[in-house]
Amino acid sequence: MTQQARRLRARLAALGAVGATALAAAGVQGAAHAADAPLPVVITGEDRVDLSLHSDNGDPTEPQVDLRLDVPGEEFEGDGEVPAVYRGEYTIRIDARGLKGVAKADLPCDADGLVAVCSGYDLYAGTTYNRLGGIRLDLTDDSEAGDTGSIVVTGEGEGLEFTPLTVDVRVGGPELLNRALTLPKDLKAGETFEPPLGVMNVGGVPSEGAVLRLYGSRGLSFPDDFGNCSSTVVDTGPLLRQHTEVLCAFPDTLEAGAAYTLAGPVRVKTADFALHDIFSSSFRPLEPGEEKTLHEGRRQGSGPDLTLERAGDADPAQYTRYAELDLPTTNTYDLELTGASASGAAGDTVTAEIGFANNGPAWISALRSGGEPFSFTVVAPEGSTVTSAPEKCRTITVDGSVPGYRCSVATPLLEDARLTFPFELRVDEVVEGAKGRVAMPEWDNPFDSDPSNDVAWIVLNAPGGPGDDGTGGSDGGPSDGPSAPGAGDGDGDGSGDGTGTDDADSASGGGAGDDADGGLALTGAQGVGLLGGAAVLALGLGAAVVVYQRRRAGRDGEAAV
Repeated sequence: MTQQARRLRARLAALGAVGATALAAAGVQGAAHAADAPLPVVITGEDRVDLSLHSDNGDPTEPQVDLRLDVPGEEFEGDGEVPAVYRGEYTIRIDARGLKGVAKADLPCDADGLVAVCSGYDLYAGTTYNRLGGIRLDLTDDSEAGDTGSIVVTGEGEGLEFTPLTVDVRVGGPELLNRALTLPKDLKAGETFEPPLGVMNVGGVPSEGAVLRLYGSRGLSFPDDFGNCSSTVVDTGPLLRQHTEVLCAFPDTLEAGAAYTLAGPVRVKTADFALHDIFSSSFRPLEPGEEKTLHEGRRQGSGPDLTLERAGDADPAQYTRYAELDLPTTNTYDLELTGASASGAAGDTVTAEIGFANNGPAWISALRSGGEPFSFTVVAPEGSTVTSAPEKCRTITVDGSVPGYRCSVATPLLEDARLTFPFELRVDEVVEGAKGRVAMPEWDNPFDSDPSNDVAWIVLNAPGGPGDDGTGGSDGGPSDGPSAPGAGDGDGDGSGDGTGTDDADSASGGGAGDDADGGLALTGAQGVGLLGGAAVLALGLGAAVVVYQRRRAGRDGEAAV
């Protein structure tokens, strides 16, 4: 929405209840006639488009300008027919003749060359139901760096007063690319590194200043303090969203075709628990007057300014639109399953609390996959039946024939996470020393430092009494027991419903798909609850790596953060 549209909506809000009553009384006859004043309608859409000389300017099938009409009133959010605020004919004229020789415009509605006319009848409150169409802009053979033009959109209709929209179009404006980054060799968690940050203006005109944005996910921080930089730290809420952001303003001109480097180093600090955390850097042009407002509401630096200095001859191939790294890659964690033991006579119901822990030192971020869960399986001991399972565990078939459960563990997972999964078992027949297997999938996970505790046992009526054998994380057990499932066991879906025994109401954090009431209770340094989630994959972290690789390979010009 343009500034003009915002001011108009503010004036309308000031009318208060009297204006609202007048609109309601107007009904389908049109609000304009109720107060003997025209109904104000704002034409909205992007008011500026910069066309690059070095790219396709976004998806060639998608418009850069989305034209809509903003009408006073509360948008309809119910079901059924949307009530009209105004009924009557109106027309919208899109005049793109100002782009002749500058750019090509694909216009909506009834177009004749660079002029189009859209006609309509009903108008609805808000913008959702008042879409006119999109405008796609592309370069022509005559387009040159520095060319400018405009599109003017106006409207008319009885009892309506339209606020027009002007879309300014510029060809070959400043276009800043970032120095490509390479993963630092042998960087360990807890260490600091200095990325080679730089920028090149590949646009056709100078950039009157630049803004540098540094981003680090939960395991990264920026220890330096520069006077022209400010920072924000988000360390509460969903783990997927916790991060540190630094913005630095550079008011000096960046000449077209020139490359620049930072005059001093910028350090990135990795936490002891960091693993596959996301670091990114990006430059963009400084907007007019932005330097005065950029740092509002942020922690302003107090040290010397960080500055840019012009580099020598630069190869554009060394610069990219998005510069980012996942680091460090050498840390590890230790996932541990613990079993349980109980005794009971035939007909008794006993509780077996399965334990799941991350012994660290690394957290499991799963940032690229959006917090994709992983899983483990549970098979009940011989002679028993599961009468109640946690919400995050669901029935499957293990090894193709053995009834069991797959339990879902959501990520991110803190470096000191502790979870419990209580299973209620009915003893149908007393079998001395009966064992049921609890196991992670059998797959090569180079970041799990101790695979030996990825298997545990539920023991019923052990010969030595309750608590004897099988409760610790161990791969030992009866030779004829079911083996840990591979990736293809069951149906490959690790989602499910379950109930944890810890106080889930005290948990916080999570991410997309949080299950605040949910089944897995997690305790740790911040008491952060596990994410709930649909679309749970049994492969878990292994699938997350595949998903990330596919997304990186398939994306076209989209930043990861």
